[in-house]
Amino acid sequence: MTAGGEDETRGSISGGPIDFDRLAVIRERFATDDRFTEVDDQPSFAPERLVCQYNRQLYPERVRSARLEIVWFENGDFSLHYHETHETGAFDHRWDRHPSGHNTRDHIHPGPDAPTPGDNTTHPTDWRDVLSTVLSEIEARQRGFWTR
Repeated sequence: MTAGGEDETRGSISGGPIDFDRLAVIRERFATDDRFTEVDDQPSFAPERLVCQYNRQLYPERVRSARLEIVWFENGDFSLHYHETHETGAFDHRWDRHPSGHNTRDHIHPGPDAPTPGDNTTHPTDWRDVLSTVLSEIEARQRGFWTR
């Protein structure tokens, strides 16, 4: 599901098993968050992921849908993929921590097309801080739609 290359969230890109307990905790937190209209763990098209559909009210009409897909591994690796569908295209951005032949372990694949290779970066150590950082970056993008 990644623009600009192979789908790195399929299979175990980290070498570790999926952390379904962590995904369950995130699902419980996001299920009561008004930003999301649907939080689906292990959907048939992506059984290793948590898929969170953003509330359309956060976006102008030209943005048809937006979602955050989360994969977390027991060793602390992760891939968080933000995707918007627009009237005339899409926007993709991904935050990753996993072994990589194209970047350092911590990296991002920036929007609008999440290219591979991405940009080397440093993500927080604690998973809650990672989520907070990602949600803040998405929120800044959402606010940007309304300040243009």
